[in-house]
Amino acid sequence: MDENRKKSAVNLPSLSLPVKFAMTGYLVVIAFGLMMSGMQIFLTHGMADEEWGLSVRDIVYSYYGNRDNSRLEVKLNGTMKEMANIHDRMAIIEWVRTGSSEEKYKSEIAAVFEKNCTRCHGTIPGLIPLTTYEAIKPVAKIDQGATIGALVRVSHIHLFGIAFIFFFVVLIFSLAVNVPPLLQMTAIATPFLFLIIDIFSWWATKWYPSAAYLTMIGGLGYNSAGAFMIVTSLYQMWILPLSGRVFDQNTWVNGKK
Repeated sequence: MDENRKKSAVNLPSLSLPVKFAMTGYLVVIAFGLMMSGMQIFLTHGMADEEWGLSVRDIVYSYYGNRDNSRLEVKLNGTMKEMANIHDRMAIIEWVRTGSSEEKYKSEIAAVFEKNCTRCHGTIPGLIPLTTYEAIKPVAKIDQGATIGALVRVSHIHLFGIAFIFFFVVLIFSLAVNVPPLLQMTAIATPFLFLIIDIFSWWATKWYPSAAYLTMIGGLGYNSAGAFMIVTSLYQMWILPLSGRVFDQNTWVNGKK
């Protein structure tokens, strides 16, 4: 084997130790980040129907809304059920179902909220304050799901952030050796394609609940591709060189293998 060719090889098994450590650190952090992202989804969207586990119904409730109930009623019959006695819960639910008037709120319902809700929803940052009629009125309406403003905000954050993250993952994976070209190109393209599908599905679900299946497909697609590329890259940097084989592929240069 030509000595100059071996020295000029650019691929994962042939990288220097400092570069391997830098790339490994990045990939490990991203792997943990993806796992934390999954946990966050289970704890937010996964509880939209007030039941553990992420389901299509959770996605529908998150983006299309639960249009049979208000958010307030859903919570009172779900995760907040133990926070108030049945008499107080039914008083609030009846108030919601009869139009949630400000007059009745001031005369009767404000005291119920103060007794059962405001010790948390009024003092803990991040929780919807339930201390005034103006704050309660939006959650007493029929649940219409995510607002357009919220979709715009979350969409642009995800598009920029996740695309930026995966760019470096695929850049590292592009240095892999002995991966069939079609498989490598598919793995590289998948996160970006499925990210677009994922974001599009949010908007589609806002008007067409059946589009929630696309959200499941999109998330599963780019996370699976990411896991494959991260595991493959780590294996080629640290395990494959132990075989003693020397790889002279220049993976970033066409025709030099």
